[in-house]
Amino acid sequence: MGWIADSVESIRSLQIRQVLNQIVSLGMIVTSALIIWKGLMCVTGSESPVVVVLSGSMEPGFKRGDILFLHMSKDPIRTGEIVVFNVDGREIPIVHRVIKVHERQDSEEIEILTKGDNNFGDDRLLYAHGQLWLQKHHIMGRAVGFLPYVGWVTIIMTEKPIIKYLLIGALGLLVITSKE
Repeated sequence: MGWIADSVESIRSLQIRQVLNQIVSLGMIVTSALIIWKGLMCVTGSESPVVVVLSGSMEPGFKRGDILFLHMSKDPIRTGEIVVFNVDGREIPIVHRVIKVHERQDSEEIEILTKGDNNFGDDRLLYAHGQLWLQKHHIMGRAVGFLPYVGWVTIIMTEKPIIKYLLIGALGLLVITSKE
């Protein structure tokens, strides 16, 4: 309890100029993070350059909680590549392996079929109703690297929102009470 009392006393003793300085510093940190994210989007060509694996459908290659780094190049998508895609009507992207690619010679359109390495069947049941293939616009990027287990932080904060709010509150309090 002494730490909380000290923090409250520290906040009371701050002058308005110090508080504004801390708020501006916090704003600069948030802005810097957004700029880095947008820069990664430009460099990788992917709308989401980093994703977290949320299920065990790609085990043993990728486990739940692994972070994947994505890149979307102009090269054609090939069978065997691991892609991240969005399905119409679903908010959360899916990480699976390409098992079939149909290329139309006359129109450069491609149709893609995917499957999780740990799943029994292909992903047609995951696609939108009546959809049998993915199109190029569904693909967010190709997996080019990963960090194991680091994504558990995101999973825990999503599944237990109280932890997220406590962490944000503690960081905010830390920023406001820190002195230069």
